[in-house]
This record gives sequence, structure tokens and C-alpha cells, in this order.
Amino acid sequence: MSERVLVVDDETNMRKVLRAVLRRAGGLEVHTAADGEEALAILEADPGFSLVLTDLRMPGLDGMALLGQILRRWPELPVVLLTAHGTVDTAVEAMKLGAFDFVTKPFDQDELVGVVRKALATRRLAVSAPAAQQGDAASGRYGLIGASAPMQRVFEIVDRVAATPSTVLITGESGTGKELIAKALHEQSPRAGRPYIKVNCAAIPDTLIESELFGYEKGAFTGAVTSKPGRFELADQGTLFLDEIGEITTEMQVKLLRAIQESEFERVGGISTRRVDVRLITATNRDLAQRVQAGAFRDDLYYRLNVVPVHLPPLRERQADIPLLVEHLLTRYAARLGRAAPELRPDALQLMLAYGWPGNIRELENVIERTLLFCDGDAIGAADLPGELRGEAPGRGRLSVPVTVVGHTGLKDAVRQTTQRLEREMIERALQETGGNVTRAARTLAISRKSLQTKMKEFGLRDDE
Repeated sequence: MSERVLVVDDETNMRKVLRAVLRRAGGLEVHTAADGEEALAILEADPGFSLVLTDLRMPGLDGMALLGQILRRWPELPVVLLTAHGTVDTAVEAMKLGAFDFVTKPFDQDELVGVVRKALATRRLAVSAPAAQQGDAASGRYGLIGASAPMQRVFEIVDRVAATPSTVLITGESGTGKELIAKALHEQSPRAGRPYIKVNCAAIPDTLIESELFGYEKGAFTGAVTSKPGRFELADQGTLFLDEIGEITTEMQVKLLRAIQESEFERVGGISTRRVDVRLITATNRDLAQRVQAGAFRDDLYYRLNVVPVHLPPLRERQADIPLLVEHLLTRYAARLGRAAPELRPDALQLMLAYGWPGNIRELENVIERTLLFCDGDAIGAADLPGELRGEAPGRGRLSVPVTVVGHTGLKDAVRQTTQRLEREMIERALQETGGNVTRAARTLAISRKSLQTKMKEFGLRDDE
């Protein structure tokens, strides 16, 4: 399916040129608007666009004003600005406010198409990130749903380090919500009112990553018709979040290490050294320690990045949160489909708790939306769930520990009973693995020794201590 781009420019010939260039790039459906007001009207009538490419200077609602409206109303929609040489400084300020990028006129066609492709790739990655994590204070914090012990440990780390300038490395499997933690660290820090610049390293070709991070000078390479700041400069006094940091090449790792250690760098093709004050947050779904041993990642860079490690547990290790997430997702997707949220029967909850969720929150979202689309009744039972949860795809995602939900006592009672069973099984397993050592078992479960002793008393396990 073609991705849709809205081109906004007050010059008729420029709109025609931009539309022709983007259509030749392939895979893009291009629409045009003559000014900011018309663009807003188009977006209000049809918000399904993937990108807005807008001129900066236009009569009436100009590019900056249009950017502000889009950031408020469609924050996930990337905006790329077209600017003349005299307004480059304004475009840089726009990027600090939230614009994805800018291209100067007269533009190089390859550069324009490259920026558009990069913006679309970044948006696809952002859209595929788990949205189910949006919660409330009762079930989680910082936009993450999580009342389980592993998630409470994550919240404690954020509380402790958010206000510091320390570098943070967020690890975890795909779909666990790493970007939400990075955003929380920025918003809870003294830099909250300053730029928050995000870069997904996996979305940028290896040949462009250096100019993306450090910027370039005019004439540094073919198509560099003007100087341009990199993401480090744009994040000055604020926070720079480098997602998928494990994807950068070893050559780039050397340059990144120097920028982190010295807080300085040179633009591509430049000779003057630039200094910045940036709080760096990185994330990866790879095992960087293992990549260091394999020689694919520099150990000195790893230690610079891993000052404060934050590990987001996969969904299979925080089963107590599954009922909360399911309840939230049922409400959200039912509202999107214009129907009442159906009841989740205990047999369906049993299968969800027994499943291993290799795709984490993203897979859970997929399952809930798919189930709602094909479930016509006012309740979801085991038969309504996809085949992989019912064991029709042998071995995929199944847990070794069975979970039993007895009776039809209602969702809340079933959740409470199942959560208690899970807690008891996890505590028994931890005590068994540590030879009955309560202190080590508490550390394994990421809870305090006192909390573990209280739970052991509640479950009648004190004699095992």
C-alpha cells in the first residue's frame, strides 16, 4: 500500500515539481495544498497521511504555525520543512520544537527523497511501537502499565536517575516500551523544557549516520548545497535519544565515543570543533555485552553507554500485568471500533496467561484487535482467541508452567486468583533455585526481602524459609 504525503506550498510550480519528484520515487501517493489553512482542512477530513512536506514561508498560516498545529493535534505525523537559505536558522528552531527535518531550496532531488524516506521509515517504526502501555497512576507510571515487581523496579530506577545527567542504556526485547522510558527520563529531568531529539539508528543508512548525528558543511559531499546541523547540535541543553544503538558500525562507534567523552565533534567536511551539553539516552534490543565479546561492539563505548542500565522485562516475565494490559486494550480498541468492550471470560484469560508472548506488548495489541474484529458477542472466550494461543501452533510462545483459572467467577475475581497463583509459583521457583535463601530469592524477584517474607507468610511458605 502506498504511503501518503501532503505537500504544502503557495507556489503552483513548486507543488508540481515536488509532486513529480516524489511520485518518481515510487510507493508514494502525493496530495497538495496551497497554504497552511488548506492543509489543516485536508488533515481534519482525512488524518491518514504519513508525512507533511511544507514550505516555511507562506501567506496566512505559514510553515511554523502549521507545524505547531500538527504537533498538537497529530503528534505522530512527521513534518519536513522546505526553506530558503535566509530561513535556515528558523528551520533549525523548528526541528528543536519537533519538526523531523528540513531541506533547503534549491533542493537536491536525491537529498529530498532521502529525507522523505527516512521520515517515513522512522514513522513506521514509531507506529509499530507498543501503544498499549498508556496507563494511569493506579496501574503504572510514566505512561506504562505495570503493577508487577519487575516494572516497579523500572519505575524506581527512573525516579532515581531522571534528574541526573548520567547516560542511560535501556535494554529489552522489541515491543517492551523502551522509547516510553526514554521519554519519561527526559520529561522528569531538569531538561524537560529543552529539546528532546530522537534518532532511530536502524532507520538510517550506514553512509548517512555520521552526517545525521554531527551535521555537515556546505560542499562536504554531492548534494550538500548548504551547511546543516546534526542531531547532537539540535539536542544541545536537552536530551538525545539514540534508539537501536547496537546497529551502528564500528567506525561510527569510534566517533560517537569521542563525542560522548569530550562533548565535542566536527561536522562532516568541517574543521571547527563544536561543543554541546547533551544528556544521552540509548536503547537496544540486542545483547551488547555479548556483541562486545564477539568483537562487534567496542567495549569502551559500551561502558560509556551503560552507566545506568535499565532493563525492560518481556511480557512473559511480568504476567501479573497481563490482565491490566488486556483490560486497557479491550477498552481502547472497542472504543475505536465504536462498540462496548466485551467481557473477557476466565478460560480466555487462562490462555493469555499461559502464553509466552514472544512479540511482547506489540503482539498482545495485535491479538486483542484481531479478536475484537471477529468476535460478535458480548464476551470473549478461549474459542475466540487466535490459534497460536490455543496451542494450534505447537511450541510457539507456550510457557512451561500451566496456569489454571477455576470457575466462572467474573474477570476481577479470576484475575485476583490467577495473580495469587502466579505469585506463589514464582516465589516457590525462586526459593527452589536459591536453595531457600530468602535474600537471594528476593533479589531474583526484584522485590525487597521484607516484601518476600510478607508474601511467604501470606502463602504459608514460611516453613520453607
